[in-house]
Amino acid sequence: MSSVHETASLIFRSTAAERLSGEARVPGDKSISHRSIMLGALAEGTTEVTGFLEGEDSLNTLRCFRAMGVDISDPEDGRVTIQGVGLHGLNAPEKPLYVGNSGTSMRLMSGILAGQSFDSVIEGDASLSRRPMKRVIDPLIAMGAVIESGPEGRSPLTIRGGQPLKAIEYAMPMASAQVKSCVLLAGLYAEGRTCVTEPAPTRDHTERMLSGFGVPVDRDGATVCLRDANPADRRLAGGRLEVPADISSAAFFLVAASIVPGSDITLTHVGLNPTRTGVIDILLAMGADIRIENRRTVGGEPVGDLRVRSAELEGVEIDEALVPLAIDEFPVIFVAAACARGRTVLTGAEELRVKESDRIAVMADGLAKLGVDAVATADGMIIEGRGEPKPFGSATIYAQGDHRIAMAFAVAGLKARGEVTIHDCQFVETSFPGFAEMFNRLGGCLELSRH
Repeated sequence: MSSVHETASLIFRSTAAERLSGEARVPGDKSISHRSIMLGALAEGTTEVTGFLEGEDSLNTLRCFRAMGVDISDPEDGRVTIQGVGLHGLNAPEKPLYVGNSGTSMRLMSGILAGQSFDSVIEGDASLSRRPMKRVIDPLIAMGAVIESGPEGRSPLTIRGGQPLKAIEYAMPMASAQVKSCVLLAGLYAEGRTCVTEPAPTRDHTERMLSGFGVPVDRDGATVCLRDANPADRRLAGGRLEVPADISSAAFFLVAASIVPGSDITLTHVGLNPTRTGVIDILLAMGADIRIENRRTVGGEPVGDLRVRSAELEGVEIDEALVPLAIDEFPVIFVAAACARGRTVLTGAEELRVKESDRIAVMADGLAKLGVDAVATADGMIIEGRGEPKPFGSATIYAQGDHRIAMAFAVAGLKARGEVTIHDCQFVETSFPGFAEMFNRLGGCLELSRH
């Protein structure tokens, strides 16, 4: 399998569409796909996964666990079979573990590797090497881990094996599911009761999946704990796991169908975990026409079909309580705000500045090129929505290697008077393989070229 960082630069050219229609299922949830590999590898017995996201980020996680001796089948139509080795069955990798652009892989694997008997090194691409890792290093060191990092706590991370870990009660300084998950995964190797308290709700896939694999997890308000146990007695049991469609990927089409007049689409089998549905709440507050149909529970996760029809959107002040529940969806939410009538204000979202790019700065700059009055603030943005049939002009945008920026501006092109050209889009494959094909099948106008 070739890696995205070796491919040529990809350019999107997006132009206005008459209407979007049809039914589609976006790829599997990236967060759950990562965790399915990690927990399946640490389980005893076989884990069979369906709906696995075959994007570069989750494939890099798969490759890393193969490099540590886990037998994992090649994904085929979203099906993956993992022969688990147990909590203490991983082997020392022969070379550094490469996670590409995936912060989830690096942060969650740090917790697992802190409990191993061998030394390991985790490294990523240039973009990931700029992202903050001290947020996981600090609690792991408090648990007894020995970790060496690059300047200012950046990657690569060298994790020394053979360190006895101790349980901690950790109050996170920021709302981060990746930090919470890292500490809980390290807690599997620590004697006692490891607890994490979060300042605001974050996605709870790790807790749900640990329980599904047979490790009891307790929640009391904002605190989640692994039950007190000797690490030698902890066991994860393999089984079947179905990955729902990723609401973060669905978000691009939720906005696209909302802003293009006459549109009517249905997105099937979308994960509706309540810690992930902030994008729906925000769009509904703006006046979007989104209906949830066929609600059900699959593998411990709520799912449903989303029917979206075009609507006149209004600017809103976004409730800060929704920020961690929609943190990955804000690039395309900003596009919706630019199409709405009136002002949209976002605060409390400083975490957007340390994603794959500084998403506040990059989105504000790109929207300005399209003719939108968008002002970046320290922790958010103020957007004066244009509320016009075609509010955007032609522009050339640089996605800065950020997959969600690239896809957000592809959606913006649906409402442009000319062509929106987006450079540096190759990383879209990390989270949404087949994005352009689905975009066009539903009625969009997206051309691709490489150079």
